[in-house]
Amino acid sequence: MAFNRRDTKEVVQEKIIEINAQMQGEMVFSEPVNLKINGRFSGRLETKGTLTIGNSAQVDANITGENIVVAGRVKGNVLAKKMLVLMPTSVLTGDIATPKLNIVEGAVFQGRCQMPEEFLNVDDLAQYLEIEVPAILELAQGGKIPAFKEGEAWKFERAKIDQWAATTKVKA
Repeated sequence: MAFNRRDTKEVVQEKIIEINAQMQGEMVFSEPVNLKINGRFSGRLETKGTLTIGNSAQVDANITGENIVVAGRVKGNVLAKKMLVLMPTSVLTGDIATPKLNIVEGAVFQGRCQMPEEFLNVDDLAQYLEIEVPAILELAQGGKIPAFKEGEAWKFERAKIDQWAATTKVKA
């Protein structure tokens, strides 16, 4: 008896959580998720992955996350480690800090905005570029990668690294 063998690809399931209820307290996600809030939430919210505040959502919380998209109402401070997007239906009252910001026409924002330059250390850069730490150190010490020393530690500005990576071929 013969069996037909099919090539199978591993399917990676995205972790998607959608909240359509009223909640309060602390929500902390240590693993990346795609979280969408459509109801009411008050308290503290800390996520990894993408957080979406839906059109009908009302959030009264300080929020920390990687990528945050706001389409509803948020009252509280927002720290987006990678990017913050304010959609046309959003109303955000509070201070924001993010390296990348997109405010779509129609969005309402009342507060202060800080857009710090993002710096990486050697370990973070090695993970970001998927290169071993000794190779990063060799590039930095040889002046072949944009870097500077802060005390004994090497620092790398993400924007300059992105530009360098887009225009440089590294020989293996």
